[in-house]
Amino acid sequence: MNFLRLLRPHQWIKNSFVLLGMMFSKQWDMATLFPAFVAFGAFCSIASSIYVFNDLQDIEADSQHPTKKARPLASGLISPRSGWMITGGLVAIALLLAAVSGKWVVLFIVIYAVLNIAYTLRLKQVAVLDVFIISAGFMLRILAGTIGLGISPSSWLLLCGFMLSLFLGFAKRRAEFFTLENCGLSETKNLTRQVLRDYSPMMIDQFMAVSAACTILCYGLYTVNSETVARYGTTALIYTLPFVVYGVFRYIFLLHRRGKGNDTALDLYSDPHLLVTVLIWGLVTVVIIA
Repeated sequence: MNFLRLLRPHQWIKNSFVLLGMMFSKQWDMATLFPAFVAFGAFCSIASSIYVFNDLQDIEADSQHPTKKARPLASGLISPRSGWMITGGLVAIALLLAAVSGKWVVLFIVIYAVLNIAYTLRLKQVAVLDVFIISAGFMLRILAGTIGLGISPSSWLLLCGFMLSLFLGFAKRRAEFFTLENCGLSETKNLTRQVLRDYSPMMIDQFMAVSAACTILCYGLYTVNSETVARYGTTALIYTLPFVVYGVFRYIFLLHRRGKGNDTALDLYSDPHLLVTVLIWGLVTVVIIA
């Protein structure tokens, strides 16, 4: 159980970005499905290795955090030595799976790992850039699911994914402020994530507003773009826009009124409104473009 908690399998849903290229390209044959899901598995493995690596680096800080202190490494339930062994094993599995998918997937996996190691060791302390690094991880997933599988990536897909991941990244930073405030900690003392010293709640609210608006606008323009209409032979994709708008607004509501936002994947699983919205969006989208 502690081993599974360390890997954070509930976070693997983020790797579904790898499958977006296949979904929107309508290449649903086994020749594409198999390497796509193998690439998905590779990202699950490398992402878990990064989570363990991050926990190994943050044991001391996490042990003083109101919620992170319960993590297996911070609480001492799993030893650092075991953590390093698990990290190495996960990296090996990720590279093996990536090799099965193709050389481009291997490249994107390696870039993802290097970028996240740099993030853990230094870049997570650089305001704004820290969230852009998180967003870059989602872009690499999309590229692995497009270029890595021989699918030409849509500029609209990349743009929508970029803006959505920025929104979620800044929402996570805002949630961290809420956590500190609820625990009675000041904005400048005892911050377990030091980059918060360079942010302010008002600043992050502005970043969230911009990225949320851009996400909705980009997706809306994508649905009515002439290239999109020509590709799918229908103008009906615009009817999926309300689900995207509702999903974004619901997430902002959960952040401000339900204390969510620290864990996007867990928020999705635990909120029926958000989960049903995403599932219906996916179903309606597939039916329209099929």
